Amino acid sequence: RDTHGGDKILFYGGGGQGNHLGGVYCDATLKALGVKYRSNALAQEKTGEFWVNGKMLGAGVHGDFEHAEVGLFIGKNPWQSHGFARARTVINAFKQDPERTLIVIDPRRTETAQRADIHLQLEPGTDAWCLAALVAILVQEDLVARDWLEQHTDGFDLVAPLFEEVDVAAYAEICKVPEELLRQTARRIASARSVATFEDLGMQMNRHSTLGSYLHRLVWMLTGHFGKQGGNNAFVPFLSLSAASKGKVGGATGKKRRKKRVSPVTGSKIVIGLIPCNVMAEEILADHPNRYRAMIIQSGNPVHSVADSPQMREAMAALDFSVVIDVAMTETARCADYVLPAASQFEKAECTFFNIEFPENTFHLRHALFEPLPGTLSEAEIHSRLVTRLVGITDAHLRPLRIAARLGRPALAAALLTLLARRPKWFHYLPVLLYRALGPRLPATAREAAVLWAVSHAYVRAEKKAATQAGYGGLAPLAAERLFDDVVNGKQGVVFASSAYEDSWERVRTAGGRLQLALPELFASVVKLRYEPPTSRGDFPLVLSAGERRSETTNTILRDPAVRAKKGAELRISPRDAAAHGVETGDVVRLSTKRGAVTVPVEVTDTMRPGHISLPNGFGLDFEPGGMAGVPTNELTSAEDRDPFVGTPWHKHVPARIEPAEPSAA
Repeated sequence: RDTHGGDKILFYGGGGQGNHLGGVYCDATLKALGVKYRSNALAQEKTGEFWVNGKMLGAGVHGDFEHAEVGLFIGKNPWQSHGFARARTVINAFKQDPERTLIVIDPRRTETAQRADIHLQLEPGTDAWCLAALVAILVQEDLVARDWLEQHTDGFDLVAPLFEEVDVAAYAEICKVPEELLRQTARRIASARSVATFEDLGMQMNRHSTLGSYLHRLVWMLTGHFGKQGGNNAFVPFLSLSAASKGKVGGATGKKRRKKRVSPVTGSKIVIGLIPCNVMAEEILADHPNRYRAMIIQSGNPVHSVADSPQMREAMAALDFSVVIDVAMTETARCADYVLPAASQFEKAECTFFNIEFPENTFHLRHALFEPLPGTLSEAEIHSRLVTRLVGITDAHLRPLRIAARLGRPALAAALLTLLARRPKWFHYLPVLLYRALGPRLPATAREAAVLWAVSHAYVRAEKKAATQAGYGGLAPLAAERLFDDVVNGKQGVVFASSAYEDSWERVRTAGGRLQLALPELFASVVKLRYEPPTSRGDFPLVLSAGERRSETTNTILRDPAVRAKKGAELRISPRDAAAHGVETGDVVRLSTKRGAVTVPVEVTDTMRPGHISLPNGFGLDFEPGGMAGVPTNELTSAEDRDPFVGTPWHKHVPARIEPAEPSAA
């Protein structure tokens, strides 16, 4: 920091999977170091969707699948990946009700697609053509909700001409879905009383992903499925993911427009405070005065999970300094200069901020079950030690806060205000101050929850209506105290927000509180689809999905091969492709891409369409003494293959080929 500046330090990660509380504390360390640039897994997946949401309505949305007449999943297999409450129960309810329709857009016949009424089994990587065709059908057959659009949206007159001349039959041929099935799907969506939708990584890690997110929203906006039961609604977060990514403790995003930011070397778009993962190595390895020279990595494993693992290892070696904070000795930790071992999610208070349900939203603080293993610390303790040393926070500064905390939280609030009035910059270190002062007054199993006191107050101030409807009304300070007490003591979780469906409109933060149908930045991409030829893959005739969710995968949480099922790591391939290559289930093949090659056993299954192959996520992990199980998929992916708008990787569209290999080579 002192030699090159905090802007030369890149932070990656934050909270682990379903364990996000430690990520709130790291922000104090980053502020002490002056860190300006961050990234994490959201920049591999969701930034295109977040950017489109921000432009079109300024809020996150979630489908009310419990009550929807029609459910639509795009590149999403909730039977395996969930993503909403009671996913399997809800999917079965669709299947059993003849009045309801489940639609799946996916190149594989997933477990969800097997239960769907309509499966658009498209060619891999053609989601944009499929969705554009659906929008074109809605426009050309005048299936749009014209009165609703007039009342609630802007821009239809700009959008409609883009689709009036689309050749639906040609687009159907490109995506390999029968034209009549596309028309049936569009008409069903338009005629439904309510439609709930969900897009996920199958599209978001694919070609034209940001464009796909835009077209997806046009499908349900043009048909009027927002702000109503069974539709898509704007949820109320406890701690906004976008706010957390930007280093804010508050509970909601504001209306203030910020200056557009880009990464220092490649000039890549920064969305919700995150640079694209795919440019990290490029920015480190560049011969540029503003290149990143150091990394702090917490609860993340970019050497394994980011595209082009060989390049990421090279980048780690090129850094002047690197430190990993993690519960496991990951592939990234092996490349780091320092490793600070963290306690596991069972040895500290933890939570998830993936709170996106509607109309009621729930937060659950999980208490520690065991003492941390010797030599490990919670992230809250790690960052408290770092910050107090970096900033010079002494026991003399903390003693008045601790004394006040013994008298009660109102006294602590007064003592904090006094301290921060004298040292306003220390507001950046509020999580640490709370952990040191309030943490000891909480149950020993929940000390890390101290920062949630500030989150509770920020939430109640920002979301008074939703909090009041959930039972946290009245004077905001008193309501926040009740909420915090319930969070800490509510072992089954707490409903912190309750909304009516029409409240979704109050969260729309675009001009006039109206949905914005026109995204001029993407108009050229919409038109370009008409002239873009099918991709020619040359020496790599197959499309590999590098990272499929299966029953056997655990998102790298469980690293020991001994606890995994014996199956689940195979390369899935269609019967036609298996016959063409002369292989059967259990045979070993050499799988090659432009970036690398591996050997892997195959599983022949009719759930795959010809030309499409897939590997699971979460395998190929280094583990001693058990060795490695499965294939590390990012040895095969390339960082240069990424979305042109937000830089998300094309993990689900990797040109590949297979050749027979000797079983002994696996």
